[in-house]
Amino acid sequence: MPTHPARARAAYDELLANQLALALSRKTIKKQKGRKISGDGRFTKKLVESLPWQLTGGQRDVLKDIFRDMKSENRMLRLLQGDVGSGKTVVSLLSMLNAVETGKQAAIMAPTEILSNQHMTWIEQTIKNAELGVKVENLTGNIKGKDREKILTRLKSGDIDIIVGTHALFQEKVEFKDLAMIVIDEQHRFGVKQRLALSEKGEKTDILLMTATPIPRTLTLTLYGDMEISSLKEKPAGRIPIDTRTIPISRVDEIAERMKQAVKDGERIYWVCPLIERPEDGDNEEIQLAAAETRFRYLKKIFKTKAGLVHGKMKPEEKDKTMLAFKKGEIDILVATTVIEVGVDVPEATIMIVEQAERFGLSQLHQLRGRVGRTDKPSKCILLYSENIGDMGKRRLKVMRETEDGFRIAEEDLVLRGSGELLGTKQSGMPEFKLALLPNHSELLFAARDDVKIILETDPKLQNTRGEALRTLLYLFEYDSHIKYLRS
Repeated sequence: MPTHPARARAAYDELLANQLALALSRKTIKKQKGRKISGDGRFTKKLVESLPWQLTGGQRDVLKDIFRDMKSENRMLRLLQGDVGSGKTVVSLLSMLNAVETGKQAAIMAPTEILSNQHMTWIEQTIKNAELGVKVENLTGNIKGKDREKILTRLKSGDIDIIVGTHALFQEKVEFKDLAMIVIDEQHRFGVKQRLALSEKGEKTDILLMTATPIPRTLTLTLYGDMEISSLKEKPAGRIPIDTRTIPISRVDEIAERMKQAVKDGERIYWVCPLIERPEDGDNEEIQLAAAETRFRYLKKIFKTKAGLVHGKMKPEEKDKTMLAFKKGEIDILVATTVIEVGVDVPEATIMIVEQAERFGLSQLHQLRGRVGRTDKPSKCILLYSENIGDMGKRRLKVMRETEDGFRIAEEDLVLRGSGELLGTKQSGMPEFKLALLPNHSELLFAARDDVKIILETDPKLQNTRGEALRTLLYLFEYDSHIKYLRS
C-alpha cells in the first residue's frame, strides 16, 4: 500500500524514536551485572544421553547461546521463539539444570494450571528417567493449606531444585534460598511487572522467555529489540506433515459420522468451538462457552460417555480431570474452547476440528493445529467454515492449507490483521504506533534500526546538535523515560 511522503517521513521519526528507546534500554541491560553460572555438565549430559531422541542442530545451537549467556558476567535476557513441536521445553530444562549443577535453584512459570501441571509431569518423568536425583515441585493457586506451606518451606530452605508453577510463583510469601534461573513460558501472557516480580526473588537472575507463537521480524524489532533472540525452526525427526482440509460447516453431520470410524480405530479428537467476535452488548467468553456446550450436547448424543468438555470457566480440578481422561483414552473426543490453544500435549490425539475457523487469526489456528501431529502417526486438521465467509477468511484458510511453517504464517498474519491485533496489546505490551503502520512501513523500521546503530556509535550520550533533536523526538513519542539510560 503506497504511503504519502509526508506520512512516511513522520512514520520514520516515530520508528526512529522506538528503535532509539530500545537500543538505550538494551545498552543498559547489557551493563547489568549478573552471576557467572557455569555447571559441570553432570546433569545436562546425563539427561541428553537418556532422551529417546537426539537433540536437533537448532536445539544444540540455542543451548550454546544460553550457556554462554549464563556464563557471562552480565545478566541473561533472552527470548526463545520456536514453532509448535520444535522442542523448547527440553531446552528450558537443560538450561535450568545448568543452574542446578552449581547448587542454585531454577523456576519455570506457565500461564495456566493445565500447562503448569503438564510441565511438571514431563519434567519430573524426564528427570526420573535420567536418574538425576534433582528435586522438582509444582506450585499453583490450586495448592493450598498444609501442602502449600510445606512447599514454601522446602523452597526457602533450598530443598527444591526446580519449581514449576503459575502466577502463584511471584506472590509475596514465595521465597527462594538462591534463585538463579527463571524460564517464563508463553511469556506474552504475562505483563512486564509480573516478570519483574519473579526475577526480583533471586539475586541477578538470568531470564529465558519462551513463546510458541513465532513473531514476525518487524514485530521482533519493535517488541524485543532490547533482548537477545533465538529461534527454533527444526522439528524432531519422524514428524509427518498434518493433512489440513477446509470443509463447509453445513457438512458437520457428515464430519461427525466420519468421526465414528476414527474413534473405532482408536484415534482421539479435539473439537474446538468458535471464537465469536464480541458484540457491543455481549460477552465473548460467554458466547464461546455457549457454543462449546451446544456442540458438546450434539456430540454426546452420538458418542455418549466418549465425549468430554473443557472450557475456561471450569474449576481447575475439573479441567485437569477431563484432560487426564482424554490423555488416558477414557474419552475420545474433547470439545473445547481455545483454552487448549497453547501447550496442551496429548500425543495420542490425531484429529483437530475447528469450527468457524475463518474467525480465528492465522497464528491461533496454527497453534490449534499444533495440538496434533506430535508423533509419527498421520494427523488431520479440519477447518470448518461458514457459508458467509469473506475474502479475509478465505485468505486465512488458503494459507493454512499451503504451509505449516509458523514463521511464514506469522508474517501472513501480520499482513492480514496488522500489528495491533496480532498478540493483543494489553497482554503483550505491543507498541501502539500513532503514525507508523506495520507491515507497510517495515522498510522504514529496518532503516531506523540501522541509523540508530550509527547514531549511538558516533554520539552515545546524544550530546551534539543532532542528539538534542533526538532527545526531543523521544519526548514527542513518549519514550522520555528512556532518557535516563543516557546517564548510565
